[in-house]
Amino acid sequence: MKMDNRQARRAMERLGINMKELPDVQEVIIRTSDKELHITNATVSEVNAQGNRVFQVAGEVEETEVEKKAFNEEDIVLVQQQAGVNRERAMAALTEADGEVARAILKLTS
Repeated sequence: MKMDNRQARRAMERLGINMKELPDVQEVIIRTSDKELHITNATVSEVNAQGNRVFQVAGEVEETEVEKKAFNEEDIVLVQQQAGVNRERAMAALTEADGEVARAILKLTS
């Protein structure tokens, strides 16, 4: 049994599923811990099914590697001294604090 586009829309509406295209989308960026996906000329559809929102994205994909943050030696030593921790814990705290020395020290001392 073939179903045309109109019949499919009606069936989805009966099931409580709404689908709409988001207008004027310029770019979609998906970030992971080690890469970024830039989707240009994107077509984005939002499907709302019983309160759950799902997005379908299509377009031209460009993948780039994310540069790992390197901390300078002075920041690492400062966090070590102020928080009284070893180098590994200081670097982990700096990573969690996005390189902000004061936040890293507070995280380790509180």
